[in-house]
Amino acid sequence: MKVILLQDVKSIGKKGDVINTSDGYARNFLFPRKLAEEATDSNLHILNNKKENERKQKLAEIEAAQKLAGELKGKIVKITSKTGESGKLFGAITSKDVAALIKTQYKVTVDKKKIVMDTIKVAGEYEIEVKLYPEVSTKMKVNIVPQQ
Repeated sequence: MKVILLQDVKSIGKKGDVINTSDGYARNFLFPRKLAEEATDSNLHILNNKKENERKQKLAEIEAAQKLAGELKGKIVKITSKTGESGKLFGAITSKDVAALIKTQYKVTVDKKKIVMDTIKVAGEYEIEVKLYPEVSTKMKVNIVPQQ
């Protein structure tokens, strides 16, 4: 019997998969627990429409992320901070600080977890990576200037 899985089932398949299973397993285990439904023509049509909509939405998100990456690519975030005599900062610059400055300088909201960088403790210029989507990322520069 062909069934469409409504949830992930261990060792059987993932949600949305169409699988062949024995009639007894489907009627006695999968259907009563609402883990699957019978793969009729109408159910398969609904499933295909859902997958197509998800694919279109994912493409739109990737396109938006690529546009944003194009806007941010090569931009410089300038930070003025108090330093000691050797250029060592009082405190440190973290991804949270950089995310806040990107928001104020470029009017773009970036989650601090999406910024790949080490904690900066010395004044200078550093390159950071901003991951906007799983396959889309861009490079930016952070310039830390000692406060006069």
